[in-house]
Amino acid sequence: MEVLFSDVFVKSLKKHSSIKKEIQKKVDMIMENPIALGEPLKGNFRGYYSSPAKKNFLIIYLYCKACRARGDDKIVLCKDCTACKDETIKFVDIGPHDKAYKKKSYWS
Repeated sequence: MEVLFSDVFVKSLKKHSSIKKEIQKKVDMIMENPIALGEPLKGNFRGYYSSPAKKNFLIIYLYCKACRARGDDKIVLCKDCTACKDETIKFVDIGPHDKAYKKKSYWS
């Protein structure tokens, strides 16, 4: 399994360092079973998954295998899509529920 973290994710992790342990625990769990722990998103976020790290605090990520299987790779348009293996998880963003859905962080 290959795991990648966007610059936005890393920056947000520093901003929310008070819950870093909860985030790390959830990231580890997602890495074990990305589909079971995440909720597939719809609309403008089609292709992405979200999983709560804490009440009202979300982790937004992509799972390449699911993205390709559903044809969402044609929507998400990751620049490195062809270079990534199916078993790649890309952690895109973290943040409070209301703020996480106000912006869309593309993997670039």
